[in-house]
Amino acid sequence: MDTRDSNGAILDDGDTVMVIKDLKVKGMSKTLKRGSQIKNVRLTGNPDQVECRIGKATVVLKASFMKKV
Repeated sequence: MDTRDSNGAILDDGDTVMVIKDLKVKGMSKTLKRGSQIKNVRLTGNPDQVECRIGKATVVLKASFMKKV
């Protein structure tokens, strides 16, 4: 299955994405703001989720809250 962003574009390993909505991440004290760019995402076994590094933490986010840059 293909992993698709909020606009329907297919995501690949190493892509850069932008967050389209403010997200509160469990286990982190700060919030991901809308417009934040995340570089070098990795795909997981689940087509709805993407793994990425934010600071020193590795986080799994839903692909529906991202758009490909």
